[in-house]
Amino acid sequence: MTRGRLIAVVGPSGVGKDSVMAGLHRTLPDLHLVRRVITRAPGLGGEDYDAVTVAEFKALAEEGAFAVHWGAHGLHYGIPATVNHQLDRGTDCLVNFSRGALSQAAGIFPRITVLNVTAKPETLASRLTARARETEQEIIKRLAQADKPLPAGLEVIHLANDGPLSQTVARAATLLQPASV
Repeated sequence: MTRGRLIAVVGPSGVGKDSVMAGLHRTLPDLHLVRRVITRAPGLGGEDYDAVTVAEFKALAEEGAFAVHWGAHGLHYGIPATVNHQLDRGTDCLVNFSRGALSQAAGIFPRITVLNVTAKPETLASRLTARARETEQEIIKRLAQADKPLPAGLEVIHLANDGPLSQTVARAATLLQPASV
């Protein structure tokens, strides 16, 4: 059996990664949505995640509970090690990822595909403001990092998300499905 792909969905804050992922899961229900562990207060919207304290996160990391973990924007994020069980069964796994952790992930996951979701700066600013999770200064800082480059050598699929979400999801589903023979 072929090991599944880890599909790392990346892009700047506000680009719509969670919406694209939810749409992909509805369109391609065999994709496994990976639930991240985050040192963020529970119930803030966006993705479903397991909220933990920094102390709990550090303990989990020391216990080997994460396949990969990183810090960004004052928070800690972890991908549970159980993702490997899904991948070993041949299941493709979709996970909201950090561009800064891709090099580390490439060394851990032999079948990694990056879905790089992009949007125009004005689209990002509008979405970040609407979600009301960050201060104006935090939004400015996030927008300044929007064009962060991806590491070289990875299989990357680029996906613009400025138009209707249904069209973006349809394009993503087409791009992620293996070609028919």
